[in-house]
Amino acid sequence: MTPLIEVRNLSKSYGSHLVLDKISFGFEEGQIIGLLGPNGSGKTSLIKILVGLINDYSGDALIDGRRPGPYTKSLVAYLPERTYLPEWMRPVDAIGFFADFYADFDKRKAYQMLNGFELPQKQIIKSMSKGMQEKLQLLLVMCRNARLYILDEPLGGVDPAARAFILDTIMKNHPTGSTVLLSTHLINDVERIFDSVLMIGRGQVLVKSAVTELRHGGRTVEDVFKEVFQYAWQVN
Repeated sequence: MTPLIEVRNLSKSYGSHLVLDKISFGFEEGQIIGLLGPNGSGKTSLIKILVGLINDYSGDALIDGRRPGPYTKSLVAYLPERTYLPEWMRPVDAIGFFADFYADFDKRKAYQMLNGFELPQKQIIKSMSKGMQEKLQLLLVMCRNARLYILDEPLGGVDPAARAFILDTIMKNHPTGSTVLLSTHLINDVERIFDSVLMIGRGQVLVKSAVTELRHGGRTVEDVFKEVFQYAWQVN
């Protein structure tokens, strides 16, 4: 079976700074994967390569056996780390935009989730809190019927009380058999939903494992992360 995500000898530099150094890995479809690493480890660069936003790299990054392009973008729903919606938009405008742009977007589900998130339909984005904006963007992504959901720090701007609700939203709203690749620093809050983890640092893949294998001896994923990244343990 062809892995849904396959990376082979992938390297990426910014000038003389090597961020990813000939990394290789693959994941089969139908998993929730934690992408973990300290600040500057290359997580966002890897994500941007997979979704086709960065093209100046060497090696291969494949989705369903294809390099990033129109076909792979039809399979992938992407939530970036930063807010990208125009400030003048309202949730009702954003939902209409996504419905027009993506054939797999479920408009009815979007309005149901909008009510569940308690987001006003006609409040302009500029006047929303960062947490409200992140909930709106998560809603838009999870209302696509995609095969792969790539989420870059989806919990970064929300309070602890909202994290469990957002994680449950991710769990309940990604289609059966689809795959979620989730980058986060909040490992303790999120690790309960992971099937596998990929830890990258110093340009290398340091851990690629099923979560059940990491938890031998009563360890948590966060325990393993701290052991692996003692040299650069950081929490935002």
